Amino acid sequence: MTDIAADRPRAIPADMQEVRVRFAPSPTGSLHIGGAKLVMYDVLFAHGQARREGKRGTFVLRIEDTDQKRFVEGTVENLMSELRWLGLEWDEGPDVGGPCGPYVQSERTHHYKEAAEQLIASGHAYRCFCSPERLKAVREDLQKRGLPPGYDRHCRNLSPDQVQAKLDAGESHVVRFRMPREGETIVPDLLRGDITYENEKLEDLVILKSDGFPTYHLAVVVDDHEMQITHVTRGPEWIPTAPLHVRLYDALGWEMPIFAHMPLILAPTGGKLSKRHGGASLTEFREGGYLPEALLNYLALLGWSLDGETEIFTMDTLLEHFTLERVSSSPATFDRDKLDWMNQYWINHLLTVDDLATRCLPFLIDAGTIEDGPADATHPRYDDVETASALLKDRVRLLTEAPDLMSYFLQDTLPDYDAALLIPKKADAATALRALEAVASVVSDVDLADEEATEARFRALADELGLKAGQLFMPIRVAATGRTQSPGLFETLRAIGQDRVESRVAQAIDKLKATNQV
Repeated sequence: MTDIAADRPRAIPADMQEVRVRFAPSPTGSLHIGGAKLVMYDVLFAHGQARREGKRGTFVLRIEDTDQKRFVEGTVENLMSELRWLGLEWDEGPDVGGPCGPYVQSERTHHYKEAAEQLIASGHAYRCFCSPERLKAVREDLQKRGLPPGYDRHCRNLSPDQVQAKLDAGESHVVRFRMPREGETIVPDLLRGDITYENEKLEDLVILKSDGFPTYHLAVVVDDHEMQITHVTRGPEWIPTAPLHVRLYDALGWEMPIFAHMPLILAPTGGKLSKRHGGASLTEFREGGYLPEALLNYLALLGWSLDGETEIFTMDTLLEHFTLERVSSSPATFDRDKLDWMNQYWINHLLTVDDLATRCLPFLIDAGTIEDGPADATHPRYDDVETASALLKDRVRLLTEAPDLMSYFLQDTLPDYDAALLIPKKADAATALRALEAVASVVSDVDLADEEATEARFRALADELGLKAGQLFMPIRVAATGRTQSPGLFETLRAIGQDRVESRVAQAIDKLKATNQV
């Protein structure tokens, strides 16, 4: 199977007036970044490619909550919040409505039961009364004989009278689809071409459970049909059961949508991406200080490219250029370092200073670096944060780094630091002490707001002390910031302010004296 099939169908048939795509998550936990990528591709396809080709494009959000045992309270609201944080909006869905609602599966159970009864009546499905104990015994027997596990079709040929007798006796049952025993089932795939399966190797899968709820297979076909979905984008893990979906469409007499099974996102070492590889859920990336724009930019390139060279895309440029035809079927490897680089690029080159300041505020508040307050420009410390953001814009990789990087600009007291940092290379503690005492004697007369004048005065002071400029500047930098690296020294001193600089120089002198090395 090649990456791009030579006879790949067009993503949008010429006679199609409306493109309708959907994302149908189960509310069982946080949204995985693989799911986020699917949503982005759906939005780009419906709102970008379809509209560029003169079609109406609609993106539908549907909640597949029929697996009640795995339902996690609050996940639907969290999922919607995360998607909106990414800037991905839906045209129809549980909270916005639409002509094909309801958009929550548990509110649509009668649709699935009607479809199941139709399939039973037409001979395409049958009731299975096998107990869990019998099914377990069948699996174990097949395993002992080295055969693939599966259902042995024990109830496939029950007579109508036998079925009715079991129903009258109140026996619990499921509904299974009657897969043909001969021939082939072909799954057309936009990315992979035709995928062919031998019917004799396919199982009679359950489509309606004993509790009356559908399995994914029946529900997704019914919902996609009734919501008029034209293109189904989903992960490759659904390819093995896609033959059942093809057969369900045929048995129900419905037109099948175009399938596009998207590439997986793999861990750097291969295999499934998980938390141990640095985060897999969207919540982790949001709380980890990533920009939604940078994350979207990176996810777009995990399976798609414009020209093999361009790497930075805004959502507007993605909407302008994205096509499903250019999506690869090959798995993409998640590279955390590349994502971090892209996040820093966005912060440094594509955010304005005030935008960066606003985005840093929640992280600064949560860390206690500044007091609680509104996470916007009305915060009383906003101007200070904006000043720090301007100086550190090229140093911030993740928003979570802001509390540490900005702390010496925003807090009166520095965290404790090692006095050895105050001692410049090729010098001793006595030299550092002499330098800082000289600074303390003149700093009150220096206007730190005038960076050029401050630099000229301190360079002159270095000459007076017989020191190289760096031997004076390093102790000043460490005294003012508590660290050996910062933005430009004189702009840093200006931003910290006169009173705090004087106080910190005095504290540094005391720290050196306490070392007993002077």
